[in-house]
Amino acid sequence: MTSRIPRDSRLHLVRTPSPRAERRPDAERGQARGPLGGPGAVTQRRARRPAPPPPEGTPAPAELARMARAGLADAVRAARWAENALRPAPGTARLSAADRPAPAPAGTTGALSDAAAERAAADLGVTVHQLRADWDAARLAGLVEVHGTAARPGWRLRAWDRDDAAVLRGWVALFDAWSLVHPAPAELPPATVAETVEAVPQLLSFLQLSAGPVPVPQLLDLLDQRVRELRTERCEIPYGPQEEPRLADGGPVGAPDPADAHADDVPLADLLDWALRALAAVDALTCADGQATLTPLGSWAVWVKLEQICVAAQSPAGNIEQSAEDMLRGCARLRPNAARAEYRAWLAARDAGSAVTELLDAARGEDALLRGLAFEALRVVGAPAEPDVRAVADVASLRPYALLWLAEHEGTDPEDVHLVLTREESTWLWVDTAAAVADHGEAELLVRHLESAPQPTVPALLDEVRTVGHPRTVQVLVALAAAHPDPALAKAVRRAAFQVHTGGV
Repeated sequence: MTSRIPRDSRLHLVRTPSPRAERRPDAERGQARGPLGGPGAVTQRRARRPAPPPPEGTPAPAELARMARAGLADAVRAARWAENALRPAPGTARLSAADRPAPAPAGTTGALSDAAAERAAADLGVTVHQLRADWDAARLAGLVEVHGTAARPGWRLRAWDRDDAAVLRGWVALFDAWSLVHPAPAELPPATVAETVEAVPQLLSFLQLSAGPVPVPQLLDLLDQRVRELRTERCEIPYGPQEEPRLADGGPVGAPDPADAHADDVPLADLLDWALRALAAVDALTCADGQATLTPLGSWAVWVKLEQICVAAQSPAGNIEQSAEDMLRGCARLRPNAARAEYRAWLAARDAGSAVTELLDAARGEDALLRGLAFEALRVVGAPAEPDVRAVADVASLRPYALLWLAEHEGTDPEDVHLVLTREESTWLWVDTAAAVADHGEAELLVRHLESAPQPTVPALLDEVRTVGHPRTVQVLVALAAAHPDPALAKAVRRAAFQVHTGGV
């Protein structure tokens, strides 16, 4: 291999597996390492805006964390019960057939079976109904994770008593899922409920900016206005003469849907009442005497989200309004922390489902840099992205990234996460990362990238690169040969590039 060169690159796409990781002394495990593994590419650095102070009267983070711990105390009890009662030994818990999470319909994956719920309720001295509510809150807050038939404590539970930031992130995750914590009544049309959920952020922003109680009728007027705006935005009228399509029964396609007509008839007051009760259930606001007021936690969380949006709006590229691909390109020159702040702001302005879809579409493109950055942004999304990431694990170009993402999400030690990849997948990822370096980095970075190869020697690397089937293999090898200062090694790399190009061995 080449001589060891200190790795201080800003081009930090993913941690590429390396056999050296297995040989690091225990004293070094967990320490930061320098190679390609997060966003931040090349040479420019944006001046950072000073962090604004929270609104006057906002409690200190330690006090906010104390409030969050108090509000989630029952959820923590349920999570610790799962840790102690369902797990016979440290590590992943394999539940018995009686206690494993029941096969649940979409939207309730991970719900405890009747037997497990009754056992937990008896152990904790609560009703089964309350236990199920506490279990759902624990899952939504990241205190417990359920993967198939395996249950284990989430990383936030392990850090709950010592890490205020982890506690606040857990509470915000629950706050973001308010409509799942307290589902809408079955008699409310799903389409109208979805419009209400989409309109609630504007109501919360108004409450936060008002800095005090707001009459419920005023919120109702605002909800009515926002719902009308949403319906107007979705109204698309085709241009030019159109042949009227007909249904199989002969009726016009444009005939009013009875369900839609019923949705228009639903009083918004009922929807607002549900939304306020659901938000109160997660301690985001209180309602009394016909007025709604954000709690200190709710006010702080809404302020944080507004600040994230403001940060993105003030960025040079205006990332908040950009597509996922353009946003990722705008973040490529930022250091990891600044890029993650941009990701959070971009995500805050979108619902999680559409954001994840956009990011994965960007990852499917030809630009390897965007592929790596898209999965960095998906790490910021967290649990809501898991089903979509798992679904793309069979796509060849995304598989290594998806497997690493899933391993990290499931709590694998960062030093061991590369072990989930096969040797072929590790080599493919090395080539893909090298393609990103060749396209967006400097020649010296490409030379340094040799050190992160999964093979112990350059000849072994070239042997496996020739057969890995990456579409950019030839370009990567040609660029590496041109950049490497060792003539003999450069000649061997050029020979390998020629063999791949001509189909030789």
